[in-house]
Amino acid sequence: MDFLKELESSVEIPSFNFNHSDITRDEFMLKGGLASEGYDWWWHSFTAHHAVTGEEKAFFIEFFTVNPALGGDEPVFGQLPANLEAGIRPSYMMVKVGCWGENARQIHKFYGWNSVNIKQEAPFLISAENCFLSEERTFGKVDVSEIDAKNHPEWMCNAGKVIWDLTIDKKVSFNVGYGASKPLREIEAFQMSWHAEGIKTEYSGKIFLDDEEYIVDKDTCYGYADKNWGKDFTSPWVWLSSNHIKSKLTGEWLENTVFDIGGGRPKVGPVAMERKLLGAMLYKGEAYEFNFSKFWTLTKTSFKCKEHKDRLTWKVQQETPLSKMETEITCYKKDMLLINYESPDGQKRHDRLWNGGNGVGIVKLYKKDLKVKLDKETKKPKWDWKLIDEMEVYNVGCEYGEYKLTKEEKKGNSGENN
Repeated sequence: MDFLKELESSVEIPSFNFNHSDITRDEFMLKGGLASEGYDWWWHSFTAHHAVTGEEKAFFIEFFTVNPALGGDEPVFGQLPANLEAGIRPSYMMVKVGCWGENARQIHKFYGWNSVNIKQEAPFLISAENCFLSEERTFGKVDVSEIDAKNHPEWMCNAGKVIWDLTIDKKVSFNVGYGASKPLREIEAFQMSWHAEGIKTEYSGKIFLDDEEYIVDKDTCYGYADKNWGKDFTSPWVWLSSNHIKSKLTGEWLENTVFDIGGGRPKVGPVAMERKLLGAMLYKGEAYEFNFSKFWTLTKTSFKCKEHKDRLTWKVQQETPLSKMETEITCYKKDMLLINYESPDGQKRHDRLWNGGNGVGIVKLYKKDLKVKLDKETKKPKWDWKLIDEMEVYNVGCEYGEYKLTKEEKKGNSGENN
């Protein structure tokens, strides 16, 4: 009665573990139509410890690019009132750095495209002035005064100074498969694409926040690295990830264990697929994937994200015929920020996009028990779920935001909330 295993093995499909590195997906994507109506970014987040007190603090560093074909010597800001009125789209490279927890903030530095240097092919490099990012290293300085932050709302940022120099070692990848493959990238199939080259990334080095020194250690940074690109941002926008995980069954901290969930409302051309998430769990080196784009896996997903008075909560259930993952995460608003981006068309649709790095919660992982049992009432065979582990997760990167769709955007809807 192992027909489920036989069914899975009989489907002729590209078969590779989601933990499959592909640095070509980290290349600069703003070519063709995306050069004048597209964004591309590389995201890094991690935990550091104060050099004197040992205080833990979560940080992020992001290199965000938009509409290079429209740029020049100076950055073009889409949120300037005159540009909004004239329909002038943004064009710049933005270096976004910041922290979560007490006094959470985001600090932005902008560059005109004539100041940006890019090695577009893998392994990519991007730099401007004293800010640099590659697959293996990042360093830079971003400094915004209180006066400038107040006088330039188009910068969409807070005041502060951050200096950093870090090495990057990406250990585990979440390769989502054909959805971000080269053929689909070339036809710009998805409105928003995703590749997570480092859902477990080891960072090492130092970062300074307002002249306070923090040490970043590869063993305690619980680091993460991914990228997104496309024409606009998804709504709802959901992200959850952690590699700081402890088994509730045994009490042990789990090595080679990480989970990652992302998505919301993928859009292919004019067609939107309602409430779809991509998910993966590497548990002690064994891979479990919940990927709706791999239709042969028969993945079902349901999720609920909610903003409360003092916190945000995420409840996600993902299931295939052979495995199931239940995820419940909480992050308090005092540790989060409303992160700011403008779309390539110059609109700022997400005005409540909550973003944090200090989430906590529980993940339960199950396997289908393939021993046949008879249902007492129907006398038909049934299969029960067998708990593999119930895990406490810490230092969870988390994000949720949703804006009201226009009538035109709603017309493209298709699919069901599985």
